[in-house]
Amino acid sequence: MPGTLHAQLLDLVCGAFLLAAVVVLWLRQLASIVRAFALQGVALAGIAALLDGHDSRWELLAVAVGIGLLRAGLLPLLMRRALTAVATGPAPLAGDAGGGASGSEAGSTAGSGGRAGGTGHHYAEDVSEARETQPLVNVAASLLSAALLTLLAYAVARPLVALHPTPATRALPVGLAVVLIGFFVLVTRRRALAQVVGFLLLDNGITATAFLAASGVPLIVELGVSFDVLLAVLVLGILTTRMRAAFGGTGIDDLRELCDR
Repeated sequence: MPGTLHAQLLDLVCGAFLLAAVVVLWLRQLASIVRAFALQGVALAGIAALLDGHDSRWELLAVAVGIGLLRAGLLPLLMRRALTAVATGPAPLAGDAGGGASGSEAGSTAGSGGRAGGTGHHYAEDVSEARETQPLVNVAASLLSAALLTLLAYAVARPLVALHPTPATRALPVGLAVVLIGFFVLVTRRRALAQVVGFLLLDNGITATAFLAASGVPLIVELGVSFDVLLAVLVLGILTTRMRAAFGGTGIDDLRELCDR
């Protein structure tokens, strides 16, 4: 592949990789956030594939295929299943928490109108579980923070790029920026599934930084890291479902209140 075309394609894929992380900050619907993460997985696989096209190493091509299957296919599928289980699973109603006897008496006097109100309340809770309703930082401030974190990543990576300026190392700040954005999502989001996406953004950024700084990593190392990430997502998915069943929601405020008690 010609050097100029390779550099342009690598810049394009790295731009899509960074843009997907910024889109996660912009979106509120958890299903859309998962789709944006899947697109970032495609971009990460593209980074590995372009490094392979430049260096002609079959190990990087195998890593690119594995990344595409795991981070753009399996992990988003597991998160969508966890989101479906959380949004449609049973959640305690307000009357259940306040006492079963009084709720039954109110239902017998109110008739069908009271039952309709209870159903509506339950539906509202399900809708709230499908979106990030109250992040610690609003969307406008989050996007501004993403811009500042990207500038910080470019400033920090400048000495590293100067050591060996190549098309891959010049894109190194993109990986660092996604690491910072992933950590920002992990800190500022309140829904458990949104925090899982933040953790995975952080891992994607670390993987991209390793690819760009060292022109890829050994296949066995990437397989080990990928299996660790897969196990973490499985455990977090189970915990998210159990949180919904125990507390009626997946907000981290419930866990903080439990810790305070």
